[in-house]
Amino acid sequence: MTTPTVAMPPLGQPAAWRWRLPYLLLALFIGAILSLVWLVRSNDLEEQRATLISDVLWIEQNLRFQLEKNADVLGELGPELLGRDGMSYNAAARAMRLIQPGNPVVQVIWMAPDGSIGGAMPRLEVMPPPVDRAETTTELPSSGLFRLAAASGRAVFGPVFKAIDNDVRFAVYVPYYHGSEFAGVVVGVHSLRDLVNREVPWWFSERYELSILDASGEEIVSKSKVDASATEMEYLIPLDPPGRGVSLRVRPYRAQVRWVAALLSGAIALLAAGVVWSVWQLRRHMVRRQEAELALREEYAFRRAMEDSLLTGLRARDMDGRMIYVNPAFCRMVGFSTEELIGHAPPMPYWDPDDLARTQALHEYILARGTTGDGVEVQLKRRNGERLDALIFEAPLIDAQGRQTGWMGSVLDITEQKRARHLARQQEERLQATSRLITMGEMASTLAHELNQPLTAIASYATGCLNRLDQGAMDPIEMRGVLGKLGKQAQRAGQIIRRVHDFVRRSEPKRERLDLNAIVRESIGLVEPDARKRAVDIEVALIEPLACTQADPVMVEQVAINLIRNGMDAMKEIPASRRRLLVSTTSTAQEVAIRVVDHGSGIPPELARKLFEPFFTTKSEGMGMGLNICRSIAELHHGRLVFEDNPDGGTIFTLWLPSSSA
Repeated sequence: MTTPTVAMPPLGQPAAWRWRLPYLLLALFIGAILSLVWLVRSNDLEEQRATLISDVLWIEQNLRFQLEKNADVLGELGPELLGRDGMSYNAAARAMRLIQPGNPVVQVIWMAPDGSIGGAMPRLEVMPPPVDRAETTTELPSSGLFRLAAASGRAVFGPVFKAIDNDVRFAVYVPYYHGSEFAGVVVGVHSLRDLVNREVPWWFSERYELSILDASGEEIVSKSKVDASATEMEYLIPLDPPGRGVSLRVRPYRAQVRWVAALLSGAIALLAAGVVWSVWQLRRHMVRRQEAELALREEYAFRRAMEDSLLTGLRARDMDGRMIYVNPAFCRMVGFSTEELIGHAPPMPYWDPDDLARTQALHEYILARGTTGDGVEVQLKRRNGERLDALIFEAPLIDAQGRQTGWMGSVLDITEQKRARHLARQQEERLQATSRLITMGEMASTLAHELNQPLTAIASYATGCLNRLDQGAMDPIEMRGVLGKLGKQAQRAGQIIRRVHDFVRRSEPKRERLDLNAIVRESIGLVEPDARKRAVDIEVALIEPLACTQADPVMVEQVAINLIRNGMDAMKEIPASRRRLLVSTTSTAQEVAIRVVDHGSGIPPELARKLFEPFFTTKSEGMGMGLNICRSIAELHHGRLVFEDNPDGGTIFTLWLPSSSA
């Protein structure tokens, strides 16, 4: 036997668009790659610009911080330079440290409140006149900026100007107040070139060209690598302080050629050419393969027609039990489609979930050894929930090289045959059970005998009363006593009839709050005549108080009576002196129970497991339905009926019901 072939679709000449589709997809692929390269480059440029802006803002903040720091230092020199005692030695030393070579401050000038210059470091060759003369803000020192600083009370930066040594400078005017009285201005002349050289770090100049432009856009200070040319990307930001149109321009250097991107583009082009050649070769191969498949089409169709015409279900599984083939007959049998079964691993969807363990064990046995010639019976489950009985024959699946690749199975539906045999067996059992229905009248006969006693007493009392009335010697008081006894006997007869009536009149369950002690008393009242007849001594041990339960009283009474009568039946072979039956009630935190203890011969272990099965009985005239009905009633009330051996001999049956606090 060879491995079944997977179903092939009908073959024909492919449409022209199918041949062109790979080329279209290839073009789209190349376009997507080029777009991705462009997006990566654009993203790289955006990241470079973001980095540029961040670095520019950092250097601008650094320059601002240094200028503000210098202004604070000049403000601290004010009390010592403009004090009443004149410049101190300490002030001169601090001023000299401030104007050391390399520092952006190249000169410190202090001016009196009237605008006259009190001194300078280094000294001025020519002392300018007081600030009340007419002059522009470009002069040093500037009277306008002096007055602005005095009026505003804060540092004022002057415009940039070119010095004699081609340096670009600007001055900062820092006012000083002695208390609330204006005491003068300290002027710090800064070199813009020294400021840039000092505060711009080396790594910044390695990456960017930094230029400072004046208000007209002319470059006045620059720090850059002379061997690098800047790109078109640049960022311009106002430089304030010193302000007054001065701006800071930063441009990154042109990067080197990225050979990785060039090589990547070349590789993409080469791979695209290779893909085109591969697609062309694949097309030629597909044409030849199509011709071969067309030659096999007729043979496959003939084999498929044979498999579809079978009524026997066929299935094939690999060595791991995974389904690799099913025929239509098997799909109709279990109700699942081919797509749902092919590739499915155990457990299979058509296995009976109630018998899953046995089916799994049988599956593993078949995978290990196969089946005998008689096959194996197993119960399966259709998709609609119906169960079916199947007879399975399994044989090894051998490929062309003689190796076993799995198992091939034939599945026969024998549900109808088994159902017919089961119905025949049920009819036979019903015929046998008919002979047992005679025992149903046994209890009625005993009750009729018990009912005859109060009726006889009633008749006797009535006859006696009539005789005494005929004699005329009937005392009214005596008459009242006799009539009372007669009424008690009538009530006794009525109670017997009522118990029988209540026991048989209702069939539908009606749950109500129920006291099991009362049920025990009623049940014993019904079976007492039968107990006296059998010489059975019934002992009662009731717990007071006992929690109530929600149950149907007639059904629970039926269980109690059945258990009591079974206990009496179990003791019919022992001496009368030992025929003691104990009926008691007990309880736990969640349950209440009726317990019936007999001293009979007990239940053998081989019969215990079949005790609750229908139509199973150990009595020669029993129906075999009593304990089965009792267990059904217990389960209907969410309870349980259990039994155990009595240590003193006999059996203990216990009906447990859930307690109710309602």
